Amino acid sequence: MTTERVPITPNGLKKLQAELRRLKTVERPEVIKLIEYARSLGDLSENAEYETAKNRQSFVEGRIQELDSKISRAEVIDPAELTNKDRVTFGIKVTLEDLDTGETVSYQLVGADESEPENGLISITSPIGRALIGKEVDDDVIVQAPGGKREFVVLEIN
Repeated sequence: MTTERVPITPNGLKKLQAELRRLKTVERPEVIKLIEYARSLGDLSENAEYETAKNRQSFVEGRIQELDSKISRAEVIDPAELTNKDRVTFGIKVTLEDLDTGETVSYQLVGADESEPENGLISITSPIGRALIGKEVDDDVIVQAPGGKREFVVLEIN
């Protein structure tokens, strides 16, 4: 089992904790009831309800273990407390100009579990996230994205 720290924002940690709480207090009890019901139907060897409930239980228990591990390894970094905003780092918001289209985009670099690109939250482990780390205003950024090479310039860091 890895002991590597997992960078996360306070909001991201709250979301993981809420999901864990829901899995333990809602999902797990529901699955137990489904298994009990399926057992009451008799022969387990040809019981689709039982098989489905056991698969769901396996998924829920696996996700609980995964969330417990991530939360225990969480390194909470509050973007509001970051003082050095000269370079792009975890938690920083950055505005870029796409040099091919002239379009401007804004992103906040967050942990992998918080990534929501459609809402401007990109993982520091994504191709663009990795390319942005350490950049300063006016730096060129070349990203090897799945759709090909993209070029940006850093307009603002905040």
